Amino acid sequence: MLSTITSGAVYGVRSHLIQVEVDISQGLPCFQIVGLPGSEVREARERVKVALKNVGVKLPPMCINVNLSPADLPKKGTMFDLPVAVGIMIALGKLKQESVAGTLLLGELGLSGELKPVRGVLPIARESALRGIGRCIVPAENAWEGALVGEMESIGARSVREAVALLSGEDAAVPDADGDKDGSGTGDKSAVKGDSGGNEGGSCHGLSIAAAAVPTEENVREEQLDFAQINGQQGLKRAAEVAAAGFHNLLIIGAPGSGKTMLARRIPSILPPLTREESLEVSAIYSISGLLQFTGSLRTTRPFLNPHHTITGQALAGGGRIPMPGIISLAHRGVLFLDELPEFKRETLDILRQPLEDKRVQIARSSGSYVYPADFMLVGAMNPCPCGFYPDRERCRCTPFEVRRYLNRVSGPILDRMDICVEAMPMAFADMTSNRREESSAQVRKRVMAARKRQEQRFAGTGLHFNADMGAGDVERYCALGEAELRYMERMFTALRLSARSYHRILKVARTIADLDGREGIGETHLAEAICYRQSDHKYWS
Repeated sequence: MLSTITSGAVYGVRSHLIQVEVDISQGLPCFQIVGLPGSEVREARERVKVALKNVGVKLPPMCINVNLSPADLPKKGTMFDLPVAVGIMIALGKLKQESVAGTLLLGELGLSGELKPVRGVLPIARESALRGIGRCIVPAENAWEGALVGEMESIGARSVREAVALLSGEDAAVPDADGDKDGSGTGDKSAVKGDSGGNEGGSCHGLSIAAAAVPTEENVREEQLDFAQINGQQGLKRAAEVAAAGFHNLLIIGAPGSGKTMLARRIPSILPPLTREESLEVSAIYSISGLLQFTGSLRTTRPFLNPHHTITGQALAGGGRIPMPGIISLAHRGVLFLDELPEFKRETLDILRQPLEDKRVQIARSSGSYVYPADFMLVGAMNPCPCGFYPDRERCRCTPFEVRRYLNRVSGPILDRMDICVEAMPMAFADMTSNRREESSAQVRKRVMAARKRQEQRFAGTGLHFNADMGAGDVERYCALGEAELRYMERMFTALRLSARSYHRILKVARTIADLDGREGIGETHLAEAICYRQSDHKYWS
């Protein structure tokens, strides 16, 4: 008898529905899986056989063939265990084919028949909903992920016995070893119904969807970081505000202890919150990476990634034998902070050149080509020389050659992609001991949100989110200059020997400054401030 089960798989960040076809026929006893299965999928034969045996299902000495369609897509992971087991149950006549109609099945089986969590449930559930599938049965730990998708009924099961019982609608559909019905172990049949706005109050095995909005310990710790904790450094704060408002790349140069890292860690506190669509997009990446199950909630805050300078290129960009998103993809829609920038290997930093322009990472492997999103805000912090005190010759003992060699660890193309370059001046004693009340992150965030609102209205229906997303054509359209401003930029272009990329980035930063100022047009003052944010690289690299 032939059975067909709907499952799914993730390739990069794209999801595909996979039809698991199971046929049991007379012949030499065998159990084979075809359809470009990976090693994890081939091993499903042993897991499924033992799991079914331990829940009371004896496989007959017949030929069991499993096909994963479409057969030209490589299949990896352990999420096909449950659909294969259910397909065998249908082929044996213990379940009806109609019971799995319009149902997505995902899950890894333990040898006892328990269901274990898998990666990528959220993006697969989203794709299934678009294809008209309204129900999914997944491991209990993943049920809340499916419930986040609109119009998707997500049901969690703790074992294959519970999954079969839920499909059959009976208390227990799997007979025990003696052939009798065993009602023990039947799962909680309560389901979670997702909607576009999130459905609070629904439950799946005691997990409320309201838990998706509960801040994690990491988020609470991030919320305790506030701009009000930084004394002085008004110029640095202003640069961070402009960067946050337009999602511009930011480079901070200064001596040790001047507050570079302290400020960078507080940038997420002034960034606009994730929209629901962005939240689902970011959460899908974390689900594919297997990191979402550790948070137990939808990502509601923008990611902040701070990798160590010993990170490898593969860890940064992604890849591996089984391709997975790298750090720059995990920072999608958030901040990638590279502290001590020159300490990173130059070839590692140069990996960022293409993602900073294309907003995505493409990885080619023998098994296929994988594309991961990488639209992040790059924030770098660095010292101006090995000892950190250049150009203060009273403290700096580095030779000009040592300074030059240190600065050249960061390539020119990377520096050219930094929209804002600002110097962190050494703290004065008066600033350290001042009783002045500093602006809080909430106050700065209000101005950032106002600028963000103007960008939303300007880019409505264009697919752009921030001013930093504009291409050359968009700059001409949205950053038009008057006659006086054009003459000013002509002089600056010649005097500073700007590249075409630098010119466009100055206009994009000026557009953001004008948005913060509440102005529709870009004035000379906005252009002058934007140009000042590029003079620091001339100071050190000239």
